[in-house]
Amino acid sequence: MRQLPVNRRRVAVAALAMAVITGAAACGPEKKDGDGGGNGAAGAPEKGGTLTVLNRQPQKQFDPARLYTSGGGNVPSLVFRTLTTRHRANGAEGTKVVPDLATDTGTPSDDAKVWTFKLKDGLKYEDGSPITSADIKYGVERSFAAELSGGGPYLRDWLVGGDSYRGPYKEKKGLDSIETPDAKTIVFHLRKSEGDFPYLATSTQFAPVPKAKDTGTKYAEHPVSSGPYKVVKNTNDGERLQLERNPHWSEATDKERHAYPDAIDVRAGLSSAVINQRLSTGSGPDAAAVTTDTNLGPAELAQVSSDKKLADRVGTGHFGYTNYLAFNPEAKPFDDPKVRQAVAYAVNRTSVVNAAGGSSLAEAATTFLPNQKSFGFTPYDHFPAGAAGDPEKARQLLKEAGHEDGLEITLTHSTAQNFESSPEIATAVQEALGKAGIKVKLEGLEDNAYDDKVHSVKNQPALFLGHWGADWPSGGPFLAPVFDGRQLVKDGYNFNSGRLDDKKINDEIDAINKITNHDEAAKRWGALDRTIGEQAVTVPLFHPVYKRLFGKDVKNVVISDWTGVLDISQVAVK
Repeated sequence: MRQLPVNRRRVAVAALAMAVITGAAACGPEKKDGDGGGNGAAGAPEKGGTLTVLNRQPQKQFDPARLYTSGGGNVPSLVFRTLTTRHRANGAEGTKVVPDLATDTGTPSDDAKVWTFKLKDGLKYEDGSPITSADIKYGVERSFAAELSGGGPYLRDWLVGGDSYRGPYKEKKGLDSIETPDAKTIVFHLRKSEGDFPYLATSTQFAPVPKAKDTGTKYAEHPVSSGPYKVVKNTNDGERLQLERNPHWSEATDKERHAYPDAIDVRAGLSSAVINQRLSTGSGPDAAAVTTDTNLGPAELAQVSSDKKLADRVGTGHFGYTNYLAFNPEAKPFDDPKVRQAVAYAVNRTSVVNAAGGSSLAEAATTFLPNQKSFGFTPYDHFPAGAAGDPEKARQLLKEAGHEDGLEITLTHSTAQNFESSPEIATAVQEALGKAGIKVKLEGLEDNAYDDKVHSVKNQPALFLGHWGADWPSGGPFLAPVFDGRQLVKDGYNFNSGRLDDKKINDEIDAINKITNHDEAAKRWGALDRTIGEQAVTVPLFHPVYKRLFGKDVKNVVISDWTGVLDISQVAVK
C-alpha cells in the first residue's frame, strides 16, 4: 500500500510537524515587488565558514535505509546522493525531478514497469573508492531488512518480489527485480506501471551503500558519504550531527548541490521558542544559523513583521499538504451524501484559516490537491459556500435528508498544538456547523491515540480532522492512498477514510500511472481530483504556509515547492 507512516503525517514535513518533509508560488524572503527570491545577507555566496542548523526533531536513524525522505531531504541530501534528486530552485521550478548519480531521470519501457538508469563517470565515496550500480542495488535491498525499518513503503509494493523479500541479512540471494548488467547500469522491474518512479528514486533508499562497509544497525553512526559532506560525529542518535567536507565529492558530477560552508553543525532537541529566539537575536554562531523544521507561530510572526530587519529574514514556503474534514460514510448520518454536502456548505473557511494562524500561515482550500501546478491543481468548488459558509443551504440539505430539526454529531481531533487537528480548528468547525443547526460535540484525543483511532477501520470516528502530505509533487502519492479502494487496510493503518472503492477511479489511477510525461499526468490527476470531490467524502479546509527565520549572515536562500523549507544544500554564510 502507498502509505505514509505515522511520523510523516504530522504537519511538519521538515517544518512544523506537518508531514516532513513541506500553495502558490513560494520562495525565499518575501519581497514587496512579489519577486519572492532573496539571498539573505548581502553579497554573492562564497565558500567557507560553518552553518548551524537549529531544529526541534533530531535526525534519528541517520541511515539511508531508515530515513523517510524524498527529494533528497535536507540534512540527508548533504551526505547521501541518490539516482535522481529534486531541482534545487525556488518555487515551482523546485518541483522538477533531475538526475543526481544517474545521467538522466531514467528510461522507461513496458508501460513504465521497467526503468533503466546509467551512472555518471567519476562518482566516488568519501574514501575515494568508486560508486557502482551494485552499491545502489545493495542500498535498496538492505532497506527491506526488518532491522532497518522506517523508510518509505513504496519499494516493497512496487518491486517484483518486494512483498516477500527480507533483505540481505536474511536472504542469500538479492532481488532478481534489480539487475546490474555492468558497473554503471541498473534496471528495476516493477509489478505495475509507475510513471512516478523517477520521483521515488530521489528517496535515500536509492543511495549507494558499499556492502563491505555495511555495519547494519550501527551504520547510522558513520554512513559512507556519497555527497558533499561526511559525518564526523553523530551524538545521541542525531541530537547533534557534525559534518565536514567530503574531499572526494566533485561538483563536476553534481549540478544541484553547492556545498558552500566548510562545516555544518546540526543541533536538535530544542524548543520552537528557543530556536526562533536564537535566530532572531543572531549572537555568535547563531548569526549563521537556519532551521528546517520550525515555523513562526502567529504571535511570533506578528512581532517579526513589525521589525523590518527581521521581516527581511523570513523565508516563505509551500509544501503539498491539505487539511480537511474526513467522513466515515459507513457511519450514520454520513451514509447520506446530502448530510456530507450540508457539512461542506456549513464550514466557515475564514474562521478555520484564522484558527490555523491566519492568512499568512494558511490558505483556504476547496480542492483536495494542493494549489500547485505540479500536483495537477484544477480549481473547483462543488459546494460553494463563500468564505464564511452558507448555513441556510446547509439547513435546506439537512431538511431534504430528513433532519429538519438539525443533527447532533461528534468531531474527533487531536489535542496537540500542531496546526493540523488542533482544538482551535475543531472549535472553528464546531461554531460554523452550529449556525446550520448541527450541534457538534468535540472529542479531543492525545496525539498518538488520535492517530490510532482515525486510521483504524474498526474504530474510525464518523467525522474527524484529517491531513495529508505528499512524498513528492505529483497527484499520485496524494490521491491514491486516500481514494484508491485497493488500498483500504482493514488490519492496519488505513488512510482511505471515505471507504471509497470505485472501479472507475481505481482504473483511472492505473491509467495515469502509465504516463511518464509529468505535465500530462498532472492534468489527469487534477481531473480525477475534481471527480472525486463530487462524492463529498472529504471537505478540504486549508493548505498550510510556512514562515521561517534565518540568521543575519545567511546567504543564498532557496525554498522550493517540493519541500517548502530552506534548502541547506544551497546556503552560504557570511
